[in-house]
Amino acid sequence: MTRLEKLYTEKVAPELAKEFGYKSPMEIPKIKAIYLNIGLGEASQNHKLIEDAHEELTLIAGQKSLVTRAKKSIAAFKLREGMPIGCRVSLRRERMWDFLDKLVNFALPRVRDFQGIPDRGFDGRGNFTLGIKDHTIFPEITVDRVEKVKGMNVTIVTTAGSDKEGKVLLSLLGMPFKK
Repeated sequence: MTRLEKLYTEKVAPELAKEFGYKSPMEIPKIKAIYLNIGLGEASQNHKLIEDAHEELTLIAGQKSLVTRAKKSIAAFKLREGMPIGCRVSLRRERMWDFLDKLVNFALPRVRDFQGIPDRGFDGRGNFTLGIKDHTIFPEITVDRVEKVKGMNVTIVTTAGSDKEGKVLLSLLGMPFKK
């Protein structure tokens, strides 16, 4: 059991049950999965970019990433069907908890002039999406070896029924939202 998962079971879940008045432990919101995505439009011109992004996302996630390919050809973007355009990873169970712990406690505090995360990223069902502009904030990435700084999307999928429940869950787990 990871450190953050232990915190969830011992402190966060009972506090959520008390605050929202859940009668059954199955009603208490929990995190189901975390999805990481790097989209690289320039990868159609430069294949080394996609290889670097694939390796770096694999290092960040601790799990092999999947290269995503174009579904349709778009002449204006010089894109053909089947060309690599990004990479993604789906994290669950222990790797999910490890990544969330690393994101909250190590990566986000390394962001320059960090003021907190805006809470606009909720989708209405308790899921949260966060855009990261610089992937070098993660400790696994050696800045000297990075050719191009890449951005990434982090989507945290919860079982919460509303944005309020999802925000309280993530706040109790240490997500630094703006006040």
